[in-house]
Amino acid sequence: MESTQQIQNHLKSVKNIGQITKAMELVAATKMRKSQEAALASRPYSFAAFDLLAVLSRLENNGLISPFLERRKVKNTLYVLVTSDKGLAGAFNSSVIRNFEGYAAANKIDWEGEGNLFFAIGKKAAAYLSKKNANLIDKAERVGDFISLDQVRPLIEKITKGYLAGDWDRVVIFSTHFQNAFKQVVIAQEILPVSFDNLKKIAEDLIPISGRYADLVKEKRVSFFNQTVNPSQVYLIEPSSQIVFEKLVPHLLTMHLYHLILEANASEHAARRTVMKSASDNADQLAEALNLYYNKIRQARITTEIVEIIASTESLTVEK
Repeated sequence: MESTQQIQNHLKSVKNIGQITKAMELVAATKMRKSQEAALASRPYSFAAFDLLAVLSRLENNGLISPFLERRKVKNTLYVLVTSDKGLAGAFNSSVIRNFEGYAAANKIDWEGEGNLFFAIGKKAAAYLSKKNANLIDKAERVGDFISLDQVRPLIEKITKGYLAGDWDRVVIFSTHFQNAFKQVVIAQEILPVSFDNLKKIAEDLIPISGRYADLVKEKRVSFFNQTVNPSQVYLIEPSSQIVFEKLVPHLLTMHLYHLILEANASEHAARRTVMKSASDNADQLAEALNLYYNKIRQARITTEIVEIIASTESLTVEK
């Protein structure tokens, strides 16, 4: 049986941990609210960008060519893993890594092969890829609190410039999509080269089947789900289709990647907030149980002492 002093020390430690997790919960909740607002606010524009990209990807058949839509032989593939810098986020990081490992096993990816390149966003992804001896070309840290496009733009430029330079011919990103404060889903997106089929798959993963944006699918108000629309009959492009095409595709692709980072950040803070809340609740329950245990032991010892005093008193009385 533990002494009362040991129980008090244990109780003090549990309360201190509870205070720390509570503070981390509040910080995560604040960051989650900020990143969630940014992600949700960008969704209407992002969905519109998806729709317009889908239209432009069809216009390629009409002779309009963009380097981002160009089909070329795949010699090198860039895999981008989006995780956090810190732990204590539940299954947020492990889910991304586990999803990628399943993809790698299914596609027989050679970690050290020349045709497979890796870009880590977040320290957890960098540590994982380094452990695998993967061909890590670059890494980015402290992305979890990025909100503005200017903060994300350097990451996007590294990916797009490398693609345009021919350093890689395909880009696949593994990240987390924010559904709500309690549920985040890992999705794999082949963002380059841009194609209608890839965009449709991404839209099916991102646009919910119920809720606020479900009517986009049901009413076929986006091009991914309404293939009967002829793009050339929908848009009149001035001054020329080719000029607009060359300027618009990079911008829409940038906004797509920007939205992807916002979704991942919102998911990270939501996961950490949920874990810290659970830890705080567990600390409160454990502290309550320890306090009850301490009171029981203390009461038992007081009762024992009273009994011993009574027994001693009675023995003295008998001797007299």
